[in-house]
Amino acid sequence: MSAPSIPRVHFTELSARERAKALLEAGTFRELLGPFERIESPHLSPQGVVPQSDDGVVVARGTIDGSPAVILAIEAAFQGGGIGEVSGAKIAGALELALGDAEAGTPVRPVLVLETGGIRLQEANLGLLAIAEVHAAIIALRRYVPVVGVIAGPLGCFGGMSIAAGLCSYLIMTREGRLGLNGPAVIEEEAGVAELDSRDNRRVWDIMGGEQRVAVGMADTLTEDDPDSVARAVREAFAAGLPERHRSAKVERYETRLGVIDSSQELDGQKLRSIWAEERR
Repeated sequence: MSAPSIPRVHFTELSARERAKALLEAGTFRELLGPFERIESPHLSPQGVVPQSDDGVVVARGTIDGSPAVILAIEAAFQGGGIGEVSGAKIAGALELALGDAEAGTPVRPVLVLETGGIRLQEANLGLLAIAEVHAAIIALRRYVPVVGVIAGPLGCFGGMSIAAGLCSYLIMTREGRLGLNGPAVIEEEAGVAELDSRDNRRVWDIMGGEQRVAVGMADTLTEDDPDSVARAVREAFAAGLPERHRSAKVERYETRLGVIDSSQELDGQKLRSIWAEERR
């Protein structure tokens, strides 16, 4: 009798806390400001929304390849991964502490596991301010140590946190992940279904899916959807060291791209890849 097959574990099916544990070396996971601290958003209950005791963000310390690391993982199951005042402050605060360590000569490896639609609408400007603080912290920290982003799940990374993804030194995606400033439903609502049918999954992933984003240079590494593969990609990103120039600093690259795009013509994923290939010659 053959041995029973072991079911495959998908990184995209893990909770934020499980993802953080999967990226850290075994036995080193230690959560900061966890659920028992009961740091909740004060803005949700008055609007009839039940708060969560970690406000949807897991902050964990541990090690990666023996070096100190901090994982900031967003929980997609709570408010669609929306960022508010408290959750944003947890991310920004952890990055700022890592910056202090780096300035003191003891760098910590930061990883952002991004599964979010952006700003939490119930908190509006408070969430916007929190995300701006996250952006500032990433820019300051990446002078000392690579800041690695991971976009794995089908919820993807949109809104203000997609800017955070773009500021990362290295960005890792699975084929299931999506990345864009605006999500498909927002594009359809604002520009109409003729611009993008949010229910057309093939077209949505053809434009903003992980494979496409890596192919056109918006992300660096395409990895399989399992914990070992994602953890390996994170280790390899840190092993690569600081990039000579961060993606967000290559303004002329994107001006060149925009200059050759004919906005009167409909672009599919393959045409976008062709533009990228022509630019690299």
